[in-house]
Amino acid sequence: MIQRIQTVYLALTMIVSGVLPFVFPLWTLTDKKVVWFMENMAYAILFGLSATLALLAILSYKKRQHQFVINRLNMILNLILIGLFVYCSLNLSGETPAVSEKGIGMFLPIVSIVLLVLANKAIKKDDDLVKSVDRLR
Repeated sequence: MIQRIQTVYLALTMIVSGVLPFVFPLWTLTDKKVVWFMENMAYAILFGLSATLALLAILSYKKRQHQFVINRLNMILNLILIGLFVYCSLNLSGETPAVSEKGIGMFLPIVSIVLLVLANKAIKKDDDLVKSVDRLR
């Protein structure tokens, strides 16, 4: 059913990956230039793909194992996004990492991963409940 708790977690993941990158910048350079995710095509594609996978997981609510696998793929995608953020923030042109100010947008994939883990726990709990009821029949 679509009114399960994992749907709430997945909807929050979709909001974190699809809406909040437009609100929060990734980092601010020393000359007060704000860097948004849209300035790098890879970030835009990865955030969009993450939001799309969350929506796909919401829509496949009848297939719990399929939902579980989609969430795992989404977690791997967000880990790649975190790796890109760390790499780019440490290799900003001619700066040391202490000079640039990191924005909240760099931590959005971490929030997304936490929400996906909570959704996977809820999916596993539902799956175990269905299997226990099938055993009683």
